Amino acid sequence: MKTKDDIIKAIIDVKHPAIANSLLNLGIVKDVELKDNIANVIFAFPFPEIPIADQLVYSIYEPIKALGVDFNYDIIDMTEEEKATFMKLEAEGWQGL
Repeated sequence: MKTKDDIIKAIIDVKHPAIANSLLNLGIVKDVELKDNIANVIFAFPFPEIPIADQLVYSIYEPIKALGVDFNYDIIDMTEEEKATFMKLEAEGWQGL
């Protein structure tokens, strides 16, 4: 059976397509829980209706499914503090789509 650490190792290097940083470091992947071989991933987005939301979710789904783990997710809004951190990292690492 896989562990939460296995899940984190599988997704730690998944990068944002327009920002030179990982989804974990950006705070977009806010939390990962593993129970009964199901990874529950909490995504936090800085704004509602992010145009590439599905792409970001799928980029995390793929490595988790490759481990043989089922995948569920929820999307929440970032807090103001999380949003400020994201915006700073975005400005530093912006590379465009």
